[in-house]
Amino acid sequence: MVRPPDTPARQTVQVSFPPSERARTWASTMAGHVSPSGVDDPAATVGIRLAHSDSPGPGAGRLGPPPGGPGPAGGAGWPIGRQAREEMEAALLAEGATRAKGAGDRTRAEEPDPLRTCFERDRDRILHSTAFRRLAGKTQVFVFPDDHQRTRLTHALEVAQVAGAVARATGLNQALTEAIALGHDCGHGPGGHASEDALGPYVEGGFDHAVWGADAVLVPLNLTSQVLDGIRNHSWSRPAPSTPEGEVVSWADRCAYTAHDLEDAQQAGIVTADMLPPVVTERAGRTRSRQLRAFITDMVETIIRTGVVGMSEEMAEALAELRTFDYEQIYLRPASQAQAAAVIDVLRALVEHYADRPHLLAGPSGPAGVGRPPETAEAGHPPSGPADLTAGSPEALHRAVAYVGGMTDRFAFRSAVALLDWDPAKLPRGVDSPR
Repeated sequence: MVRPPDTPARQTVQVSFPPSERARTWASTMAGHVSPSGVDDPAATVGIRLAHSDSPGPGAGRLGPPPGGPGPAGGAGWPIGRQAREEMEAALLAEGATRAKGAGDRTRAEEPDPLRTCFERDRDRILHSTAFRRLAGKTQVFVFPDDHQRTRLTHALEVAQVAGAVARATGLNQALTEAIALGHDCGHGPGGHASEDALGPYVEGGFDHAVWGADAVLVPLNLTSQVLDGIRNHSWSRPAPSTPEGEVVSWADRCAYTAHDLEDAQQAGIVTADMLPPVVTERAGRTRSRQLRAFITDMVETIIRTGVVGMSEEMAEALAELRTFDYEQIYLRPASQAQAAAVIDVLRALVEHYADRPHLLAGPSGPAGVGRPPETAEAGHPPSGPADLTAGSPEALHRAVAYVGGMTDRFAFRSAVALLDWDPAKLPRGVDSPR
């Protein structure tokens, strides 16, 4: 958190309480449980710890190699590692689906993982990245949402569910599909799509969250070209993704946000289901669950029938009408427009502040406590110091955009108050506004 000058640090008071019986019981499980005695092979208990006191131990016969299980030629098929699953993909995935192979096509060559395919590895990297975690603090529709409204993170999870359901049913690569879905919005700035308008003037060609996510935010993760392509091109205004899995995510993104943004707006009292166009309610239903079921089922049937990732004319019309309804009744309503204007003013002021004061981007020891994004430092690129940046230079501006674009809503708005003496009354309003 950025603390205003002359603000005293919070005092910490140490208070000790005797541990409860529940706490003592929990603490007693730190090392797990010794495997039970009396099994057929007592030697098998050596070096084994179990999670529960009544967990079946060695000799219970619960797990073993799959009967005639898959595996590399000459292998026993257990564990079912990367090579085994690559062979399974070759045999089970649909014609035209994307197959994993080795370590994947990456900017920096890597050794293959023994247990995970290249796309499983990418999915895990995205899931554990700082950029993904920050989505929990970034606007989907409502700034400072209440406890049950979506954030960018919950949106990404719902897109992954929709896309994964389509991929499983049609024999596409589920790991690739989920990696693209989880990472597709990591390039978003704080405050929703208004951040693209805010940051656009400072980026050549404009700020597109899809491109920025693939070409800036996620570059340090060294993801495969197929995952980056799907993220870069998931927006319908972009060129088509190079894989069918990327195409599925493009559809899943639209299906997910039209349905769940409507649900959030209904719960906020902005719209009601009775306001929906008849073409939506008759073909896709009135609730999020029915709408997603209708969209997923139609996509699966269309892919199986035609061999093309798409949607039938009738259902595509219902989806388009639902999206139009959301735009007119939710995204473009006066309150949303006022929210967007407030976001744009704050983010532009922050970018210009940091670009003119690059010493604030000096690294962990600098006043802002930032340098390059954490993922970059983890990838072996140390934060730049003040000597590397000139106030107002293109590089300083790029770093300022990267830093502000990576902020969560709360951090951005609190930074504006602390650093720029921003009037809290001019910040976007919400149930958790920082004032």
